[in-house]
Amino acid sequence: MIRPTMARPKGTAAAIGRSLRLYRGAEAPAAAMDALYRRFVRPSDLVFDVGAHVGDRVAAFRRLGARVVALEPQPGPARALRLLHGRDPDVILVAAAVSDAAGEVVFHLNSANPTVSSACADFVAGAAGAPGWEGQVWDRRITVPATTLDRLVAEHGRPAFVKIDVEGFEDRVLAGLSVPLPALSFEFTTIARDTALRCLDRLAALGPYGFDVALGESQALRFGRLVGRDEMAAHLVALPMAANSGDVYAVLRA
Repeated sequence: MIRPTMARPKGTAAAIGRSLRLYRGAEAPAAAMDALYRRFVRPSDLVFDVGAHVGDRVAAFRRLGARVVALEPQPGPARALRLLHGRDPDVILVAAAVSDAAGEVVFHLNSANPTVSSACADFVAGAAGAPGWEGQVWDRRITVPATTLDRLVAEHGRPAFVKIDVEGFEDRVLAGLSVPLPALSFEFTTIARDTALRCLDRLAALGPYGFDVALGESQALRFGRLVGRDEMAAHLVALPMAANSGDVYAVLRA
């Protein structure tokens, strides 16, 4: 969910408005998104959306008939989620980050482009001067509550699918998971490939996962089949810097 090169409006409210237009407006790829997630999500399934932002994925999961636990620690996007989904009994909204331990984390806010706010200081440092990330400013830090995937499973049940989009913090999210889940996705960026490799290692340690990948917001799986950890790692390492970002999909093999 990364589009760092787009024009950055001034002020958090304007930035949230841009996100709503971009991700939930008339030109958002809702049909393609639904077709992609239909591979992993069935009616009545439980889904965790970690890093829900303004809820475009929440909306997709609900269109597919799933129940959703959506986590978003940023105050602005969290308010948008409450307005859009707060009255839906099949959506539980949690104003928290997900990490490797419950407690609190420091969150780096990009007020003008909140879609790239992050709890990962290394991610913020890696973006400095990187191609495609020019002009991005993380201008505030706040402390937010944090939970873990294990705790969410204990509280809400075992999800059929987990979407993780947390700007370089994905490995910390997966470090808080001790049991394999049927399917999940995690975002990667070409400025933080080591994070993606740690995610692959963590999932390989949890169970016999196979992987595919979708670049950017294409909503299209690149391989069209499940590949092993080593093949996926080699693919991510070989991507040009200009690829910028995408999502790795992991499915637990029988």
